[in-house]
Amino acid sequence: NSNVTIDAATSSGSGLDPHITVENALKQAPRIADARHVSTSRVADLIQHRKQRGVLTNDYVNVLELNIALDKMKD
Repeated sequence: NSNVTIDAATSSGSGLDPHITVENALKQAPRIADARHVSTSRVADLIQHRKQRGVLTNDYVNVLELNIALDKMKD
């Protein structure tokens, strides 16, 4: 499926790596927003604010840190 990012199909997507690409996180934003009863734009903003720059890789986010921030978020 061309809509699946590479890290969703490799070790990062399997739970072995605490980071996922920003692209992968943003593709999941609508599902996360729905599950947490918040707007997709709020989830996307949170992802962008937690973005870490990759030197030789794509930008990424730490999934644990993102989940903690989502837990603290109120809509």
